[in-house]
Amino acid sequence: MTKQLTLKAADGYPVVATLYPAAGAAKAQLMVASATGVPQGYYRRFAEFAAARGYRVLTLDYRGIGLSRPATLKGFDVDYLDWGRLDLAAAVDYMADEALPLLMVGHSYGGHALGLLPNQHKIAACYLFGTSAGWHGWMPPLERIKVWITWHIAGPLLTRWHGYLAWSKLGMGEDLPLSVYRQWKRWCGFPRYFFDDPRMGDIRSSYDRVRMPVMAVNALDDLWAPPASRDAFMAGYRNASVATADIDPARAGIGAIGHMGYFRASAQPLWEDALAWLQLQLQTELSSATKS
Repeated sequence: MTKQLTLKAADGYPVVATLYPAAGAAKAQLMVASATGVPQGYYRRFAEFAAARGYRVLTLDYRGIGLSRPATLKGFDVDYLDWGRLDLAAAVDYMADEALPLLMVGHSYGGHALGLLPNQHKIAACYLFGTSAGWHGWMPPLERIKVWITWHIAGPLLTRWHGYLAWSKLGMGEDLPLSVYRQWKRWCGFPRYFFDDPRMGDIRSSYDRVRMPVMAVNALDDLWAPPASRDAFMAGYRNASVATADIDPARAGIGAIGHMGYFRASAQPLWEDALAWLQLQLQTELSSATKS
């Protein structure tokens, strides 16, 4: 039976999470790092799938999203980076267990959050879906136009009207705090996201500390996060053992994926691949430790 938890971030903010117990003896701990503005409930099927295969799974809502949202987003100021530095970091501390290795599956922003974690050394391996730099120049022409309209017309109108990015009014998902919208818009204006932003100073040093195995997988029909955009961002993990793979939905026989389809029920073969890869990393690490 799932259990709802309230984790305290380092600054005291309450972050709501859900724990999915493993079926039988747990083989590992597994965290799911959400995409921007995607509530944790979206990952429920994947969490249940992994739990049924022996993983103790945790999902969470970043501050301002889903169950971690305040009464109103108007006037709610949050640093976009704190979703990784504080909220996800609290989940890492909660899930870290010396008896069991800790793994992570990230979606889109979840791939950014890995490098923001002050305690990322507690994670043994990470598997990413749909992580990218977000720059319109990596996208197909029609998608570039849609993104331009979002950033320069729809976004400004919605934020001026509501005081936050009221995406739900357009049926585009969860509302976002104004500060998150502004940061996201700025960084998506650079080919390599915030790595190219002169205001970000030492952001690279945080990513240089990541040395674990990382697999970054993107679908060829993911117009927001095509492989070239993924590669532009993943280059920031200069000291990690990064592998990449491209999914052709037609060949995979699982229907359209896009940017959100990685965690729909039809994508179960992708989940099997992710868990198999993570398990292989644990076996490789165990084998190396035994030989040494």
